[in-house]
Amino acid sequence: MSDASNYDIPVENEIDEEPFVEFDISVTPVDSSLSLLSEQLEEGDMIIPFYQRNFVWKIEQASKLIESFIIGLPVPQIFLYVNEDEILEVIDGQQRLMSIKYFMDGYFGEPKTDRRQVFRLKGLSEASSLNGKTFVELSSKDQRKLRNSTLRAIHIKQLSPSRRNDCVFHIFERLNTGGTQLKPQEIRNAVFRGNVVKALQDLNTGSGWMKSLRIKNNDKHQRDMEFVLRVFALYEDWQEYEKPMVRFLNESMSENRDFSSSKAKRFYNRFPIVMDAIAEHIPSPFRPRGVINMAVMDSIVVALLECVKFDFGKLKSTYDSILNDKDFQRTTAMSTADAVVLKERFHIAKRYVESA
Repeated sequence: MSDASNYDIPVENEIDEEPFVEFDISVTPVDSSLSLLSEQLEEGDMIIPFYQRNFVWKIEQASKLIESFIIGLPVPQIFLYVNEDEILEVIDGQQRLMSIKYFMDGYFGEPKTDRRQVFRLKGLSEASSLNGKTFVELSSKDQRKLRNSTLRAIHIKQLSPSRRNDCVFHIFERLNTGGTQLKPQEIRNAVFRGNVVKALQDLNTGSGWMKSLRIKNNDKHQRDMEFVLRVFALYEDWQEYEKPMVRFLNESMSENRDFSSSKAKRFYNRFPIVMDAIAEHIPSPFRPRGVINMAVMDSIVVALLECVKFDFGKLKSTYDSILNDKDFQRTTAMSTADAVVLKERFHIAKRYVESA
């Protein structure tokens, strides 16, 4: 049975445990003035995590937010994560915060984009005296009222466990309630920004990789990028794998944010070579039952990555031998995210590849 889940790439279902995570966190409500919030963004004391979507509000939406502050209407709270450097990371509230900053700066939209324009309040009721005004054109009273208006922020700080990735990932996952909810890899890209995101993006566009997946365009929800991460995470440390898979991938991406280790560099160089060879020698790889089986993919690709002296002329026969192995068939059909099952299939694939 394939797992659609609004993804572009059909894949066999894999049952993974829902991670149970018990956190010791401090949650502190803080009422900050809008001028302080704008200043924190400007100075880098507050940062917007790596988002694909960036700023998406229209000027009318941002204008109504500004009007709400000036006339005293309530505005929903935002959520900020206090990281290990005491920098505030925006978990929920990016659109509101950037709208405030843009209006106070005088320009709407991200710098160096076609959307950048003088920020004049727009789309308010015809009776509103605020329509068409920039921040500097507001009365002194309204400017002061806006600067001194407060927005409640919930400051979240993880005390234990010490690994920050689980806390941020799960908080983001629960607060991600927009019209189109982000998928796990989209959340990881937001939470674990760094060189690892760029490296995975690069590898995800390789011709051999895309041909093996039988796609012309990358998955809009980055499932293919999650596949690359999965192969990398298991290549790096499959013998220490513990379920659930989602946590294993989170930890790998968090620990490799710089993507600077010697193993990360070897993976970056060898992964395209292995995938080009697979695309050349194996028609429709990783599909023992018609759609991609992640357990088949991860074990065989990692075995080939580890065996640097492998003769790719023997790839097709080796691949067929692995798929015909009864124990390999069993360990790629059920409980594929279980640690014992995963390690057994990795040993099987490794044995065939090394003896070829």
